[in-house]
Amino acid sequence: MAQILDPLPPDSTNPVVCCYVNATSKIQVARITNIPNWYFERVVFPGQRLIFEALPTALLEIHTGMMASAILSDTIACSSLAIQDEAEAEVDADIAASRDRDSQELVAELTTVMKQSEQLSLAC
Repeated sequence: MAQILDPLPPDSTNPVVCCYVNATSKIQVARITNIPNWYFERVVFPGQRLIFEALPTALLEIHTGMMASAILSDTIACSSLAIQDEAEAEVDADIAASRDRDSQELVAELTTVMKQSEQLSLAC
């Protein structure tokens, strides 16, 4: 995900896509200050979802706006805000569906074996 105004430093590796939601009724400022050579600051309105790319070690500071000031109200590790990209989510869904199919086939096979076993024991 390209950030036109403030791309990650060129030597950055393994960035994560993050999501923060302002669940308050106040305007907030989201800021990352612990990554050298990188400046990130966004205004987040009430109810707004902020999607951004950051390093897993980044800390998102949330400053909540008051009448003439802002108070640091929270600091969140970006690694905890990371979201899966669509390709990963699709692969995870495919794996889960495959496991479900395998489980259903196994149950069907076990049921067949149990019925055959019952028939053999009745025949004896």
